Amino acid sequence: QVQLLESGGGSVQAGGSLTLSCAASGDGFYSVYCMGWFRQAPGKEREGVARISPNGEHTLYGDAVKGRFTIARDNVKKTLSLQMNSLKPEDSAMYYCAGDVYCQYGLAIFDSPERGQGTQVTVSS
Repeated sequence: QVQLLESGGGSVQAGGSLTLSCAASGDGFYSVYCMGWFRQAPGKEREGVARISPNGEHTLYGDAVKGRFTIARDNVKKTLSLQMNSLKPEDSAMYYCAGDVYCQYGLAIFDSPERGQGTQVTVSS
């Protein structure tokens, strides 16, 4: 298993940018995991944001963030990032990093049991 720790959340005005980071540790082989981000706002369902393949060549994005967010990973440093541009108030949520060792969840990576504690993103209008 991998342990995941997110950072980089904060408050930003609409149109601004933030970069989230996720650091992996533990016994799991990070480089074989599909990794991803999902988010959950109060009173709303969890939403898959982005997912990246083990070697970083293949990415998936939720429709709400396509063209604005970019997911990337560094398998040497065991890190995952989410560059978020042109942020909107509706992007406000708790953002979670998750790992999917069998690459079975796709964007529904929120169903993976391997996830971090989350980092809050608040976008004001």
